[in-house]
Amino acid sequence: MHNAIKGGARLGSAARRAAASMLMAMCAVLPTIANAIPLFARQTGQNCVACHAGGQFPELTQYGRLFKMTGYTIGERTVPLSAMVTASLSKVGNTSKSEDPSADFQKNNDGIFATASFFTGGRISDNFGAFVQITYDNYASQSDDGKWHGHSNADNIDFRYADRFIDPKSDFIFGVSFNNNPSLADPWNTAPAWMQYVPVPSPSSSQFIDGNTPYPGYAAGGNIAGITAYGYWNQTIYGEFGGYGTSQHATGFMSAGVDAADKTQLQGFNPYWRLAWTHQWGAHNLMIGTAGMVANIYDDPLDTTNPNTIHKATDWNIDTQYQYQLDPHSVTAQFVYAGNSTRNSAASSNQPAPFGFVNASGQPLASTNATNHSTLLRAKLTYVYQAKYGGSLALFDLKGSTDTANQTSGYDPTTMTITSSPGEGGAASVPVNGNLSGSPATSGLTLEAFWTPIQYVRLGVQYTAYDKYSGASHNYDGFGRNAKDNNSLFVYLWGAY
Repeated sequence: MHNAIKGGARLGSAARRAAASMLMAMCAVLPTIANAIPLFARQTGQNCVACHAGGQFPELTQYGRLFKMTGYTIGERTVPLSAMVTASLSKVGNTSKSEDPSADFQKNNDGIFATASFFTGGRISDNFGAFVQITYDNYASQSDDGKWHGHSNADNIDFRYADRFIDPKSDFIFGVSFNNNPSLADPWNTAPAWMQYVPVPSPSSSQFIDGNTPYPGYAAGGNIAGITAYGYWNQTIYGEFGGYGTSQHATGFMSAGVDAADKTQLQGFNPYWRLAWTHQWGAHNLMIGTAGMVANIYDDPLDTTNPNTIHKATDWNIDTQYQYQLDPHSVTAQFVYAGNSTRNSAASSNQPAPFGFVNASGQPLASTNATNHSTLLRAKLTYVYQAKYGGSLALFDLKGSTDTANQTSGYDPTTMTITSSPGEGGAASVPVNGNLSGSPATSGLTLEAFWTPIQYVRLGVQYTAYDKYSGASHNYDGFGRNAKDNNSLFVYLWGAY
């Protein structure tokens, strides 16, 4: 593993030239960025370090959390517009064990303009505010002739009413959030909506970077519609409760731009909750909390007529975050332990293995599970100096039920071989992205270094190394690919204005 990391971390001359070109291009299009401030900073009149730990957006300080909980209303109304762009380069450690590297690792080692986001919102009135993000993916789809096509869709949407009641003995913030992503309203970066923050490019060369490693999340996903009410008492106890349903009809704008086949279809009201205890002393801030959601989800988003195609997912997590903020130092430690239990629908439970594989002895595989369980441990430590130079270490460890429904590689019952091109009627296995074991187990770490040369521009380098992928350290896809072959280098340039 050590040799693989060392070898994969070398940045070739082509990569260096691409990274330099991206930095020069960004500086050329943002010549006045050091004197300009994005939407919320313009509204509050504060420097970015006031709201963001070490100035590293989007991670919030205590002041930033209060700004969010009071409905984005602190300060004066201003031009309610901001934009964000990312350029990146991804390089997969080993592409030799692929039948078609150009398809399995698209844009490998190429610098690309990956994504852009448009923001609006901020203070609407004394008690109303909003945060709206629309994202453009430059590589959203690819036609048969190999050409890429960009596409935009609703990303994060949060409309709020909030009020604050202060007297000599108490401080209470109350609010209501209408949003499209469970935990979007959460003010801590251990929340599933916020812990993964660097935009992820779509080309398959980026499929193994940190943003695509296991992160805490809710089975319902985003682009749904929900309302939650929250309270924060004496800057100590935080509680949030509400529920979500399908984004449709009057709330359809919450999933604007998302294809119908990709939308989550929920049955009824699906509850969400969040509780946290916090304590601030001097430059230190500590949070310990828990959250969860229960969701009833249709197997097929295009067919909601059959109640037997609903599966029930229960998600929960325990999380903690520690921050030390004292110029010129910023330290943030995050830890999340999350669990999921999914009771599969009657239509999909205990069915024959979906791909027709057999085991090495030629026996049929076991039926699919009626219920699956998984746990995820995610931890991260970040240090920033002078709001310019920073680095982080992140660990991830996903474990879960072994289920033939997860298995996309296996032995063809006729030839007793593992092949991606079987004869007519044979069982095709999937190289690179395949799973031979039926286990989702994936573990590893990510090292990151970043530099903020001018305000709101960040240049970062991440290296993600795998100890296990899709249930195995070795030959996880049946074609000889090992977990460490997916070790990936990711260089990104991220700017906001």
